[in-house]
Amino acid sequence: MTAKEIVQNFYKSDALLDENIMESSLHPEVILDWNSSKGFLQMNRSEILALSAELRVAYIRSKIRISHILEEGNLVSVRYSHYVKTFENPREEMLLAHFMVIWEIKDNKLYRGFQMSQLS
Repeated sequence: MTAKEIVQNFYKSDALLDENIMESSLHPEVILDWNSSKGFLQMNRSEILALSAELRVAYIRSKIRISHILEEGNLVSVRYSHYVKTFENPREEMLLAHFMVIWEIKDNKLYRGFQMSQLS
């Protein structure tokens, strides 16, 4: 599987709400540098998994719409919009945020991420 396919499969799988997919997709030494509307975060594997657990409590459905994806060696750049449905209103899909991320793939897993996001 190519680096691009690994990243595409991750985002199209609803991994953000699926604990098993999250755990199997993240490298044991994963680090995510995230510049968001709220500031800078650097997250390790356990922190990313904890964030995923928080999302599972808040949202019934999560959908990623990729607009751009580029691959160069083991680096993949992805631009996408993240949509969610809440438990309170499962019929309404809401735009959560727009993202741009560069992932380095190591051992066929997400290893090093550099992400920027803006709330909708």
